[in-house]
Amino acid sequence: QLQASGGGLVQAGGSLRLSCAASGRTFGSYSMGWFRQAPGKEREFVAAIDKNGYSTDYQDSVKGRFTVSRDNAKNTVFLQMSSLKPEDTAAYYCARTRRTLMTREARLYDAWGQGTLVTVSS
Repeated sequence: QLQASGGGLVQAGGSLRLSCAASGRTFGSYSMGWFRQAPGKEREFVAAIDKNGYSTDYQDSVKGRFTVSRDNAKNTVFLQMSSLKPEDTAAYYCARTRRTLMTREARLYDAWGQGTLVTVSS
């Protein structure tokens, strides 16, 4: 089970840190991802991190602004978001994949959090 938190209302240029807490004892065995879905749009990949936290991957539009990290001792993955833009407004979801490698494909993730809403005002 995944529980995302940390969303909220922020002005453009501001920062937010999302957290995703996982239950169970196998958290450190899986790569994790963050996705987002804006109203009226399809869900899109944001970032991913491998099981050890050594490798990360980002959508081009968030590179240099967002940082994904994880603390396996606390079963938690984070998404630090800075220099936020109105177009970052969306519901953000964390997800787990059982694949060894990171992936951008949502269909390869088998567990999803409930989503946390991020609203960036201009």
